[in-house]
Amino acid sequence: MFMEKRLTVALVAHDAMKHDLAEWVAWNWEKLLSHRLVCTGTTGRIVATTLMERRGKDSANARFDITMLKSGPLGGDQQLGAMIANNEIDVLVFFWDPMSAQPHDVDVKALLRLATLYNVPTAINRSSADFIISSSLMAHADYKPVIKDYTSYIERNVK
Repeated sequence: MFMEKRLTVALVAHDAMKHDLAEWVAWNWEKLLSHRLVCTGTTGRIVATTLMERRGKDSANARFDITMLKSGPLGGDQQLGAMIANNEIDVLVFFWDPMSAQPHDVDVKALLRLATLYNVPTAINRSSADFIISSSLMAHADYKPVIKDYTSYIERNVK
């Protein structure tokens, strides 16, 4: 028997993708309620509203754990990046808009770079988010991602 595991799941969406993320949250709300959620800015308010609407239909799930960061362009992406670097995020769901430039594109790139560097499972669209949330590793395994040891890289650049 496996114990259910609470993960910290970060949810982020560009403006044009917030509706898609809200629909995804509405579809997966029961699974999400068993985890800690971290959201940037407006996305967090949308996620909270969606979860409140859904949980109202099922009073057995009366609570959810959500942390709201600043808006992405106002530093939320950096706050989330720091959480990733401190091993505080287990999964990143980031519905980004591939069709329009963002004023904070460098922040977005840095966030995705950190998620890759620290081997955080990352979903960038509904399909990849569906695969991650439906994985048995999401709830029933004591999965610990392998983080590459960058000691030799750091030592090489210090000399």
